[in-house]
Amino acid sequence: MLEFSPICIYLVISLLVSLIPLGLPFLFYSNSSTYPEKLSAYECGFDPFGDARSRFDIRFYLVSILFIIFDLEVTFFFPWAVPLNKIDLFGFWSMMAFLLILTIGFLYEWKRGALDWE
Repeated sequence: MLEFSPICIYLVISLLVSLIPLGLPFLFYSNSSTYPEKLSAYECGFDPFGDARSRFDIRFYLVSILFIIFDLEVTFFFPWAVPLNKIDLFGFWSMMAFLLILTIGFLYEWKRGALDWE
């Protein structure tokens, strides 16, 4: 049991470090709000209009998904660019094939109108 004591100490310290910031706001919380403006909704400088549960256009989701996909694919450039002088022609042409597939996907989405905003 003695060999597990550092792990137990680490768990206790990590729980304290994570629970103290969660509990501190309750010490300073005041339920008495003297300013009703603090409790009012605020959207871009004017009063909110419409229902917050209204339907969104699918293009919002489509653009966000496309952004995530292309953003994640760009992260594959970093492990390729670091050892570029050591991977020779095979590594270079494999990345060119990856870029070709990425470009074909981008052109397909562009042709289908997924990037058009009306």
